[in-house]
Amino acid sequence: MIAGLDLGSRSVKVALMGEDHSLRLESYDTMKFYKEYGKNTGGQFVVDVMSMNLPVTGEALTATGYGRQSVKVKGARVIPEIKAHVLGAAFLTGLSDFTLLDLGGQDSKVALVRNGNLVDFLTNDKCAASTGRYLENMAAALNISLDELSRYYLSPVELTSTCAIFGESELIGRVVEGCSIPSLAAGVNHSIYKRIRPMLAKLSSDTIVFTGGVARNSALGRIIGENTGAQVIVPENPEFAGAIGCCLDTEMEAAR
Repeated sequence: MIAGLDLGSRSVKVALMGEDHSLRLESYDTMKFYKEYGKNTGGQFVVDVMSMNLPVTGEALTATGYGRQSVKVKGARVIPEIKAHVLGAAFLTGLSDFTLLDLGGQDSKVALVRNGNLVDFLTNDKCAASTGRYLENMAAALNISLDELSRYYLSPVELTSTCAIFGESELIGRVVEGCSIPSLAAGVNHSIYKRIRPMLAKLSSDTIVFTGGVARNSALGRIIGENTGAQVIVPENPEFAGAIGCCLDTEMEAAR
C-alpha cells in the first residue's frame, strides 16, 4: 500500500493505492488536519501523517500541493504539483494527449500533455479570482450554495472586476440593481472562464481534462466546452488527482 498526500489550501486529500491500483480516498479540512496531525518542531511546522495510522511502510509516502513548500511532511518525498496532477489526470481518464485544467482553492493550473508527457504548463497563484475561494465568496454573497451556483450558465450578467475581493462588492451592487440570482450566478461562472481563457488558448487541445474541486461546477465545464470547442472531461473524484498522482510517482520511483 502506498499513499499520496495533496496539501491543498482548502482541504488536504489523501489517496491510498494498492498493488492492483485500487484506491481509498479521504479528505480533511486543511486547518483541522494541521491542528490534529501537525506541530512546530525546531522552528519548522511538521505534519506527522504516520500518526494517522496509514498502512504504508518505508518510502511509500509522497506529498504535493499548495502547502508543500511551507509544511514539512515527516517521512515523505515531495514532488511538484503539476507533475502530480498530470499523472493523476492521465490515470483517471486513461488519456495520453490532453490539456489539463486544474482549479483549486487558491490557484489555477493549465498543462499541455502529449504522449503522456508534460510539454508545457502555466500557473496562476497570484490571484484567487479564478479559484474555489472566489466561488465560495460569490455563493455566500448571493446567499446560495456552491451546488446551486454550479447550475447556472444562461443569460449571464457581465461582471468586470478581476479581483476576488472587489468582485464581491460588484456582485452586491448588481443585486441592488435588480439582477436575478440565476443571471448573477451565471455571470460568476462566466467570469471564471474569462480569467482562465488566456491559459487555455496558449495550451489548447481537442480534449480538456478538468480536475480540482472547482471541476464539480458543471456550469463552468459546459461554458468551457461551448467556448473552446473542446471536449471537457471531468473524471470521477476530480479533486483527488494530485494525491493519486503522488501514489503513481511513488510506484514509478520504486520501479527504477
